Amino acid sequence: MQANERTRKMVQLSLLIALEVVLALTPLGFVPLGFTRATTMHIPVIIGAILMGPMQGGILGGVFGLCSLLTNTFSPTPTSFVFTPFFSLGDMNGNFWSLVICFVPRILIGVVAGYLYRAIAGKGKHQLVGTAVSAAVASLINTGLVMGGIYVFFGQSYAAAKEIPFDTLFSVIMGVVGINGVPEAIIAVIIVTAIIKPLRKAFGGAK
Repeated sequence: MQANERTRKMVQLSLLIALEVVLALTPLGFVPLGFTRATTMHIPVIIGAILMGPMQGGILGGVFGLCSLLTNTFSPTPTSFVFTPFFSLGDMNGNFWSLVICFVPRILIGVVAGYLYRAIAGKGKHQLVGTAVSAAVASLINTGLVMGGIYVFFGQSYAAAKEIPFDTLFSVIMGVVGINGVPEAIIAVIIVTAIIKPLRKAFGGAK
Protein backbone atom coordinates (compact mmCIF):
# COMPACT_ATOMS: atom_id res chain seq x y z
CA MET A 1 0.00 0.00 0.00
CA GLN A 2 1.40 3.36 -1.03
CA ALA A 3 1.95 6.15 1.50
CA ASN A 4 -0.90 8.24 0.10
CA GLU A 5 -3.26 5.29 0.29
CA ARG A 6 -2.25 4.54 3.89
CA THR A 7 -2.76 8.19 4.83
CA ARG A 8 -6.18 8.24 3.17
CA LYS A 9 -7.28 5.11 5.03
CA MET A 10 -6.00 6.50 8.34
CA VAL A 11 -8.02 9.70 7.81
CA GLN A 12 -11.14 7.72 6.91
CA LEU A 13 -10.70 5.45 9.92
CA SER A 14 -10.17 8.46 12.19
CA LEU A 15 -13.37 10.09 10.93
CA LEU A 16 -15.42 6.99 11.69
CA ILE A 17 -13.79 6.61 15.12
CA ALA A 18 -14.69 10.25 15.81
CA LEU A 19 -18.29 9.48 14.80
CA GLU A 20 -18.34 6.55 17.22
CA VAL A 21 -17.07 8.76 20.04
CA VAL A 22 -19.75 11.36 19.29
CA LEU A 23 -22.43 8.67 19.35
CA ALA A 24 -21.06 7.26 22.60
CA LEU A 25 -21.10 10.70 24.26
CA THR A 26 -24.69 11.48 23.23
CA PRO A 27 -28.01 9.66 23.72
CA LEU A 28 -27.84 8.61 20.06
CA GLY A 29 -25.22 5.93 20.70
CA PHE A 30 -26.69 3.98 23.60
CA VAL A 31 -30.43 4.46 24.02
CA PRO A 32 -31.57 3.43 27.54
CA LEU A 33 -34.43 0.92 27.54
CA GLY A 34 -34.99 0.10 31.20
CA PHE A 35 -32.61 -2.74 32.06
CA THR A 36 -30.69 -2.57 28.79
CA ARG A 37 -29.61 -0.22 26.01
CA ALA A 38 -30.30 -0.27 22.30
CA THR A 39 -27.42 0.95 20.18
CA THR A 40 -26.57 2.66 16.91
CA MET A 41 -22.83 2.25 17.52
CA HIS A 42 -22.69 -0.71 15.15
CA ILE A 43 -23.51 1.46 12.13
CA PRO A 44 -20.09 3.20 11.75
CA VAL A 45 -18.45 -0.19 12.27
CA ILE A 46 -20.40 -1.74 9.40
CA ILE A 47 -19.78 1.28 7.17
CA GLY A 48 -16.05 1.13 7.83
CA ALA A 49 -15.92 -2.61 7.20
CA ILE A 50 -17.69 -2.25 3.85
CA LEU A 51 -15.67 0.76 2.68
CA MET A 52 -12.23 -0.21 3.99
CA GLY A 53 -12.26 -3.92 4.78
CA PRO A 54 -12.51 -6.36 7.69
CA MET A 55 -9.32 -5.26 9.46
CA GLN A 56 -10.46 -1.64 9.73
CA GLY A 57 -13.94 -2.88 10.58
CA GLY A 58 -12.45 -4.91 13.42
CA ILE A 59 -10.62 -1.83 14.73
CA LEU A 60 -13.86 0.16 14.66
CA GLY A 61 -15.58 -2.70 16.45
CA GLY A 62 -12.88 -2.56 19.12
CA VAL A 63 -13.60 1.16 19.58
CA PHE A 64 -17.31 0.28 19.92
CA GLY A 65 -16.36 -2.20 22.65
CA LEU A 66 -14.21 0.36 24.43
CA CYS A 67 -17.02 2.93 24.34
CA SER A 68 -19.41 0.32 25.73
CA LEU A 69 -16.96 -0.53 28.51
CA LEU A 70 -16.58 3.13 29.50
CA THR A 71 -20.31 3.84 29.27
CA ASN A 72 -21.23 0.87 31.45
CA THR A 73 -18.48 1.72 33.93
CA PHE A 74 -19.24 5.40 34.39
CA SER A 75 -22.97 5.48 33.58
CA PRO A 76 -24.14 2.03 34.62
CA THR A 77 -27.53 0.35 34.52
CA PRO A 78 -28.39 -2.52 36.91
CA THR A 79 -26.98 -5.06 34.44
CA SER A 80 -23.80 -3.19 33.47
CA PHE A 81 -21.67 -5.79 35.28
CA VAL A 82 -22.04 -8.02 32.22
CA PHE A 83 -20.10 -5.44 30.16
CA THR A 84 -17.50 -4.18 32.62
CA PRO A 85 -15.42 -5.79 35.38
CA PHE A 86 -15.37 -2.43 37.17
CA PHE A 87 -19.04 -2.41 38.22
CA SER A 88 -20.89 -4.53 40.73
CA LEU A 89 -24.45 -4.69 42.00
CA GLY A 90 -24.65 -6.27 45.43
CA ASP A 91 -23.11 -9.73 45.10
CA MET A 92 -23.15 -9.52 41.30
CA ASN A 93 -19.74 -8.56 39.92
CA GLY A 94 -18.24 -8.12 36.49
CA ASN A 95 -15.16 -10.14 35.60
CA PHE A 96 -12.98 -11.25 32.67
CA TRP A 97 -16.03 -12.54 30.80
CA SER A 98 -17.49 -9.04 30.91
CA LEU A 99 -14.61 -7.93 28.70
CA VAL A 100 -15.19 -10.87 26.34
CA ILE A 101 -18.87 -9.93 25.97
CA CYS A 102 -18.01 -6.25 25.61
CA PHE A 103 -15.32 -6.61 22.94
CA VAL A 104 -15.52 -9.87 20.98
CA PRO A 105 -19.02 -9.48 19.46
CA ARG A 106 -18.31 -5.84 18.59
CA ILE A 107 -15.01 -6.67 16.87
CA LEU A 108 -16.76 -9.43 14.95
CA ILE A 109 -19.30 -6.91 13.61
CA GLY A 110 -16.55 -5.35 11.52
CA VAL A 111 -14.78 -8.58 10.63
CA VAL A 112 -17.96 -10.38 9.55
CA ALA A 113 -19.37 -7.37 7.68
CA GLY A 114 -16.10 -6.83 5.83
CA TYR A 115 -15.63 -10.40 4.67
CA LEU A 116 -19.31 -10.98 3.94
CA TYR A 117 -19.50 -7.84 1.81
CA ARG A 118 -16.43 -8.91 -0.16
CA ALA A 119 -17.90 -12.36 -0.72
CA ILE A 120 -21.27 -11.09 -1.95
CA ALA A 121 -20.35 -7.88 -3.74
CA GLY A 122 -17.46 -9.43 -5.63
CA LYS A 123 -16.05 -6.87 -8.06
CA GLY A 124 -18.94 -4.46 -7.61
CA LYS A 125 -21.74 -6.39 -9.32
CA HIS A 126 -23.85 -6.86 -6.18
CA GLN A 127 -22.89 -3.94 -3.96
CA LEU A 128 -26.42 -3.15 -2.79
CA VAL A 129 -27.21 -6.75 -1.88
CA GLY A 130 -23.81 -7.17 -0.25
CA THR A 131 -24.31 -4.00 1.80
CA ALA A 132 -27.78 -4.97 3.01
CA VAL A 133 -26.87 -8.56 3.88
CA SER A 134 -23.63 -7.56 5.59
CA ALA A 135 -25.38 -4.92 7.70
CA ALA A 136 -28.17 -7.28 8.76
CA VAL A 137 -26.01 -10.31 9.53
CA ALA A 138 -23.28 -8.38 11.36
CA SER A 139 -25.84 -6.56 13.49
CA LEU A 140 -27.66 -9.77 14.42
CA ILE A 141 -24.37 -11.54 15.18
CA ASN A 142 -23.54 -8.77 17.64
CA THR A 143 -26.88 -9.05 19.43
CA GLY A 144 -26.85 -12.84 19.41
CA LEU A 145 -23.31 -13.16 20.76
CA VAL A 146 -23.81 -10.47 23.42
CA MET A 147 -27.03 -11.98 24.72
CA GLY A 148 -25.69 -15.53 24.34
CA GLY A 149 -22.60 -14.57 26.31
CA ILE A 150 -24.75 -13.05 29.03
CA TYR A 151 -26.77 -16.26 29.27
CA VAL A 152 -23.71 -18.53 29.40
CA PHE A 153 -21.42 -16.50 31.68
CA PHE A 154 -23.83 -14.45 33.81
CA GLY A 155 -27.15 -16.26 33.59
CA GLN A 156 -27.96 -16.48 37.30
CA SER A 157 -26.73 -12.98 38.10
CA TYR A 158 -28.48 -11.42 35.10
CA ALA A 159 -31.76 -13.10 36.05
CA ALA A 160 -31.38 -11.84 39.63
CA ALA A 161 -30.66 -8.30 38.43
CA LYS A 162 -33.77 -8.38 36.27
CA GLU A 163 -35.72 -9.97 39.15
CA ILE A 164 -36.94 -12.89 37.06
CA PRO A 165 -36.73 -16.67 37.62
CA PHE A 166 -33.69 -18.22 35.98
CA ASP A 167 -35.83 -20.79 34.16
CA THR A 168 -37.50 -17.96 32.21
CA LEU A 169 -34.19 -16.27 31.30
CA PHE A 170 -33.82 -17.96 27.92
CA SER A 171 -37.21 -16.65 26.85
CA VAL A 172 -36.25 -13.18 28.07
CA ILE A 173 -32.96 -13.37 26.15
CA MET A 174 -34.78 -14.34 22.97
CA GLY A 175 -37.22 -11.50 23.59
CA VAL A 176 -34.33 -9.03 23.78
CA VAL A 177 -32.91 -10.43 20.54
CA GLY A 178 -36.29 -9.87 18.90
CA ILE A 179 -37.15 -6.53 20.47
CA ASN A 180 -33.67 -4.99 20.28
CA GLY A 181 -31.70 -7.04 17.79
CA VAL A 182 -34.14 -7.18 14.89
CA PRO A 183 -34.93 -3.42 14.91
CA GLU A 184 -31.20 -2.64 15.26
CA ALA A 185 -30.52 -4.83 12.21
CA ILE A 186 -33.33 -3.20 10.21
CA ILE A 187 -32.10 0.29 11.12
CA ALA A 188 -28.56 -0.69 10.14
CA VAL A 189 -29.72 -1.95 6.73
CA ILE A 190 -31.77 1.18 6.04
CA ILE A 191 -29.11 3.68 7.10
CA VAL A 192 -26.07 1.89 5.67
CA THR A 193 -27.65 1.18 2.26
CA ALA A 194 -28.92 4.77 2.08
CA ILE A 195 -25.58 6.47 2.72
CA ILE A 196 -22.95 3.97 1.55
CA LYS A 197 -22.95 5.15 -2.09
CA PRO A 198 -22.29 8.86 -1.38
CA LEU A 199 -19.81 7.87 1.33
CA ARG A 200 -17.98 5.64 -1.13
CA LYS A 201 -17.60 8.62 -3.45
CA ALA A 202 -16.51 10.86 -0.58
CA PHE A 203 -13.98 8.23 0.50
CA GLY A 204 -12.50 8.22 -2.96
CA GLY A 205 -13.93 4.98 -4.24
CA ALA A 206 -12.95 2.91 -1.18
CA LYS A 207 -14.07 -0.72 -1.27
